[in-house]
Amino acid sequence: MMQDHDIAHALAALGHEARLGVFRLLVRAGKDGLTVGEIGTHMGLPPSTLAHHLGTLVDAGLVVQERHGRKIVNRAHYAAVRRTLAFLTDECCVGVTLTQEDAA
Repeated sequence: MMQDHDIAHALAALGHEARLGVFRLLVRAGKDGLTVGEIGTHMGLPPSTLAHHLGTLVDAGLVVQERHGRKIVNRAHYAAVRRTLAFLTDECCVGVTLTQEDAA
């Protein structure tokens, strides 16, 4: 079960234009994922910048990395994305009642 701080961490990681672009690219790539070099080619990011952004996405649990020899394959972590979206939407339309204390 993800906690509020986990969700905030994931959303903060996506709150940067380059990281959002990398993440969306990995979603489009699907289960096969992409190597760091392939992501760099698509995104036009310098290797050190890309490493920083990938590290942030991995740390937030949104991207998983798997080593294959000298290559590192990156994939979107779909279960974490589903949990994040569920957290944001699972109380949809349940209603909100303001008490007198809330209104003050």
